[in-house]
Amino acid sequence: MIPINRRLFHASLLALLFSTLWPLAGTADNLVEGRDWIPLETPVKGDDSETIEVLEFFSYGCPHCGQLNPLLKDWAAELPEDVSFRRVPVTFGRAAWANLARLYYSLELDELIDALDQAAFDAIGIERKRLFTDKAIFAWVEAQGQDAQAFEKTFNSFAVELALGKGRDLEQRMAIDAVPRIIIDGRYVVLNEGVRDYSELLQRADALIARAREARP
Repeated sequence: MIPINRRLFHASLLALLFSTLWPLAGTADNLVEGRDWIPLETPVKGDDSETIEVLEFFSYGCPHCGQLNPLLKDWAAELPEDVSFRRVPVTFGRAAWANLARLYYSLELDELIDALDQAAFDAIGIERKRLFTDKAIFAWVEAQGQDAQAFEKTFNSFAVELALGKGRDLEQRMAIDAVPRIIIDGRYVVLNEGVRDYSELLQRADALIARAREARP
């Protein structure tokens, strides 16, 4: 799987290209530093010190994130009690990407994630809808049978602005330059080199969760 860096991500948002090329892969056993994972240069403590926090950095404009999303949700639902999972939409300092991040936080606050989360990925990646402005987003939300006026209030709320700021801070502190990107316990960056499918990527995440658990007192 090939992550989308800033330049490629920008191109994907403009052209809405969809790529599914996969290199040959190894397994998640006996992880190799530099191939399967790298340490985060400066570890970042999670919100809950009692759990191993797993962060997924993503964007609705990233086709690979849309492909990963269904499997990731099933995987996250089966995580043990000592592991927490959180998604963080990236902005990469771009207004269009910030609007997509606002879309995610608004769906979350309005409890519409279950109904419209994958639909947002599919609207951009498959249906080629350009949901990069607030007006386009509100029109799309209304087309999904939701209250666009209520959603607009959430979209422009202080709560969404606060969440956006926290997300940007995490993105910068963890030096996120590609998506999808999975960070384990604020210390381990899961790499995609050599994986054939998303299940192998999540196997690497499982192995790093185990590593993080063993490293704790």
